[in-house]
Amino acid sequence: MKVLIVDDYGTMRRIIRDLLSQIGYDDVDEASTGREALEKLRATRYGLVISDWHMEPMTGYDLLKEVRADAQLRETPFIIVTAEAQRDQLAAAHRVGVDECLVKPFDATTLLSTIAGAVTHH
Repeated sequence: MKVLIVDDYGTMRRIIRDLLSQIGYDDVDEASTGREALEKLRATRYGLVISDWHMEPMTGYDLLKEVRADAQLRETPFIIVTAEAQRDQLAAAHRVGVDECLVKPFDATTLLSTIAGAVTHH
């Protein structure tokens, strides 16, 4: 399964890529902005998006809304990563159609179970 990691911090993209590799996901692309992610999503078929919530100018939440509004992309499993699990943020993400939320910090085992949950929704 091809995975797209979206985060404006290169270090976090590298950490997630390393964790994905540990659990057997090696077909991974990266985007540093929501706009770049949308371009990649519209050009390539991904089996999963893992996006940070806090990015500028397009947040992960905004990216999720764009993905869910696009008939070609709306079924793509989507995981939002956030440093603070604020109940209102998580509720908003679920209303828009996020499959799973992942709170930092996390390890490979947590990532694997979160991916399993996201993919089984689809």
